[in-house]
Order: sequence, then C-alpha cells, then structure tokens
Amino acid sequence: MRLAVCAEMVLLDLPFERRVQRLTELGYGVVLWDWRTKDVDSLAALRESGTWYSSMTGYAEGTLADDAGAERLLTTARDALGVAERLGVERLNVHGTGLDGEGLPVVAVDGAGATPAMWLRAARTLEALAALGEAHQQVFVLENLNTAVDHPGVPFARAAETLALVEAVASPWLKLNLDLYHAQIGEGNLVDLVERALPWIGEVQVADVPGRCQPGTGEVHYPAVAAALERLGYEGVVALEAFARGDDEAALEDFRSAFTP
Repeated sequence: MRLAVCAEMVLLDLPFERRVQRLTELGYGVVLWDWRTKDVDSLAALRESGTWYSSMTGYAEGTLADDAGAERLLTTARDALGVAERLGVERLNVHGTGLDGEGLPVVAVDGAGATPAMWLRAARTLEALAALGEAHQQVFVLENLNTAVDHPGVPFARAAETLALVEAVASPWLKLNLDLYHAQIGEGNLVDLVERALPWIGEVQVADVPGRCQPGTGEVHYPAVAAALERLGYEGVVALEAFARGDDEAALEDFRSAFTP
C-alpha cells in the first residue's frame, strides 16, 4: 500500500505549497481538492522535485442525475483533465452532485433518495465520464459520502450506491474512491465492505469516527482494516483525509502506524 495525505486538512499553519512540500518530505503522496483555488504552476514545479499527487477533485460544477447538471459536470471535468495532466494526478474524484462551500449538495434529495430516473441518468453520466477518462488515459473515481453528519441530502451517498453505479458502468476508467470515514457513519461493517468493493477500488480514504481525525482517535480499529487490505492483496493508495488531533506530524505518524503491516 502507498500512503497519501489530504493537504487541505493538515499542516494548516503552513502556506499550501509548503504543506505539499512537507508531506513529500515525510514520504506521503498528496490529495488535492479544488484546483481552481491553487497555484497550479507552483504545484507542477513541486511535481518536478518529487511530489506525487494521488487524487484531486475531478470537476468544478455539475451533477450526475439531471441533463443540464450532467453536461456541466462533463464540461468542467474536461477542464480538470488538463490540470491533472500537468500535475500527474493519478485519479480524479467526483460525487453524486456538486457540493457548496459547506459541503452541502447543490441538488439535494429528500429522505426517499434518488428516483429510478435519477439512477438511470447517473449511470449514463458516469458512462460518458469513463469514456472521457479513457480518451485521456485518466481514471475517475466516484466517492461515497455520508448524509448523517457532513453532507445531508447528497444523492448516491452510501458506499453500496456508489459501488452499484461503478459496477453498472463496468469500465476500468471509473472506480471507487472508497471513503471509510463516510462508510462508517453510513453503513459500518468496514472489512466486509472492503472485501465486497475490492475489485472496483481506485483509492481508499480514511479518518476516524467521530471527529474526522487521524486513526486511533475514535471508534474504528484501523489496524484491522489495514490487515484486511493486506490479506486481500490491495496495493493501491490509502489516503488520510482527516484533521489532526494534537500535533500534525504526530497525527501523520499515527496514520502511518495504523497502515504499516
């Protein structure tokens, strides 16, 4: 397994490019969110000096499940592809719908969830996204979220739903960003989930529950998850998308320890 860290959530006392540089010095890959808020030239220069970017947000606006939103998602995904090529980003991340600055959906669903028509439209959008990825030799990943704490009203939030969509598209250019923090809140039973999803996982993201801090600060026994990934032969990326409780670099070491066999 390779380890990466989301530069948006740790080392916050440092300028962004210095955070990326420090994560590189510590031996981690880097996860980015919205490229539009970044100095892409500076990040590209860091790539030349050894930084590797595991994933970043793969669109700026849009949704999966309505015609106008899907077209906007695909348009902004094309913009993201150009940035990803410059940075050597390995995966581009998408969600069931665009999120605002508070993490709330730009198009929400009620308690009944997505309708059958929305499921069909989402699958067609993801098929088009996978075709776009194939044309550019770039993998897109669909991330599960949680609706109970962080992202109420997001459609296709549960890991079971994102997995069903990815399986329906059945393309090597569309995989899962399996976020185990969100899955613990939404579903639990993480080892069984990893086993079920393994053929479709593009990246695994982690944080503990509650609090969204590093492993060892909450209820999830991440060494058991790490052991399951090792047993299953997973050789991909595990990325920390969490805040640091206590000292940042100590939190990063807690993460490394949890995922070091």
